[in-house]
Amino acid sequence: MLADTTYQAFEEVVERSPDKAALIYLGEEYTFSEVHQMVLKLAASLFEMGVEKEEKVIIYLYNLPQTIIAWLALQRLEAVPVMVAPVYTAYDIRYMANDVGARIIFCMDTNVSYVMDIFNEAPIRKVIVTNIVDLLPWWKNLIGRGFGRVPSGKIPTGKEFISFRELLKNGNPSALPPFKGKAEDAAVMLYTGGTTGFPKGVPLSAGLFLYRLEEWAKAAETLVPLGKGISLLSAPLYHVIGEMDGMTPMLITGETLIVMPRVVLDAMFDHIQRYQVTRMFAVPAMYRMILEHDRVDYYDLSSLKYCGTGGDVLPTEVANRWYKKFGIPLFQGYGATELCAAISLSYARDGIPPEGAAGKISPGSKFRLVDPDTLEPVLPGEPGELLATSPYAVKSYWNKPEETEKCFIEMDGEVWYRTKDIVEIDQNNWLYFRDRSVDLIKHKGYRVAAAEVERVLQEHPAVIAASVVGIPDEKVGERIKAFVVLKEDIKGISGFELTKWCKERLAPYKVPQYIEFRDMLPKSKVGKFLRRELREEERRKISE
Repeated sequence: MLADTTYQAFEEVVERSPDKAALIYLGEEYTFSEVHQMVLKLAASLFEMGVEKEEKVIIYLYNLPQTIIAWLALQRLEAVPVMVAPVYTAYDIRYMANDVGARIIFCMDTNVSYVMDIFNEAPIRKVIVTNIVDLLPWWKNLIGRGFGRVPSGKIPTGKEFISFRELLKNGNPSALPPFKGKAEDAAVMLYTGGTTGFPKGVPLSAGLFLYRLEEWAKAAETLVPLGKGISLLSAPLYHVIGEMDGMTPMLITGETLIVMPRVVLDAMFDHIQRYQVTRMFAVPAMYRMILEHDRVDYYDLSSLKYCGTGGDVLPTEVANRWYKKFGIPLFQGYGATELCAAISLSYARDGIPPEGAAGKISPGSKFRLVDPDTLEPVLPGEPGELLATSPYAVKSYWNKPEETEKCFIEMDGEVWYRTKDIVEIDQNNWLYFRDRSVDLIKHKGYRVAAAEVERVLQEHPAVIAASVVGIPDEKVGERIKAFVVLKEDIKGISGFELTKWCKERLAPYKVPQYIEFRDMLPKSKVGKFLRRELREEERRKISE
């Protein structure tokens, strides 16, 4: 890695591959040099608007070329993009805008109304508005709107509201100041859940970001030589997986990235087939959806060489079905926003990962396994809470000293992040996820990992989703209750059958005492199941 900063890395890629397609979006291709020119023009307009070094600017957009262009333009100005889910409401935007003091926000014409709702309750003074067809040729724009295929909203009038296209048109790159960024500077800020109920801002430095991107690229290197692949972005850019998967081609490999405003499976299959996509990274639920899609066999997906997964535990059943159908494994990784994505990855050079392994610890990362109560090291081979650090590691949350004190600790002169996850790491550095320490169920003196019970339930052919929680019980500490969602076409499955299934696969003390069927399970806005809500719901029932 030659570059010290994200923007320098981008310029190196542009210099190597100016005429290569950087982005493919709704059938349109944009070369690296074209993207570079748009980045410079937008940066110049933002500079004229008064954007300063280290200023936080909210990007409240779907996966669009504009999202990536805005991200890179802010890197050029040494400002910090704050990535926010475009489905967030005014409540969330108000909180985040006040938290980072954002004066400027990029948003869609379809969610600008939420920004308007908070205009007098947040520091936002300039709103840059775009839509999903802003950079497409006029005739595609016309056809899309004519057939009602383009969701649209109105851009409000007033000097506070500015068109993205106008900024691209009017920017003068020659007026830009010299670039003086450093590896220690914050490159991007992502938000993650907080134990107090408020999201926590995680500032990721340029050095840490580039280090993780390098490893992300190397994971597939023996199957897809660097610079020779085509990636399809399936994760949102406001999530750390999307950041890694979206920015690796832009800043490291110089490969083509296919961007879609929303993931529609038939469109995804068509793009994989048409453009011969070699690499993608998605959450386990996405791979399950692909396997169960009734038209997946209509498409040729054989160009895929490396399919990575993370963000949740990969059910063995999904991994086995994928390998049987497509002849390639799912390469699992493990990480967190605070670690800037994956601290462990399944590298293609190591062959098919061992069953249940969530990758090998990445070179350059340091880890410790400790007792979560005492922070004393556990015995070799025993599970423990994972502590981790790395070059340019995150050392604190933004504006959250109490949360920082709970989650970051200093040991031997280094700051370590407490993942609150229970894992095992073998002698070859393969990591095996066991559970969130906060979600361990204490039943009859045993610690039962909710994730383990969920995995067994999800391996049943009738089950599409499961969440497991502990219900307070004065006799045994906690009883185990499972909430289960069945596939739509399944009839006649009872709790008795699922209990029997668990008894055949789990130790007796791990088998759920209660099973409740639901039509859906509560999820966070980034798609993770919320055990917390189910646990609180059960405790309210007990107290009533």
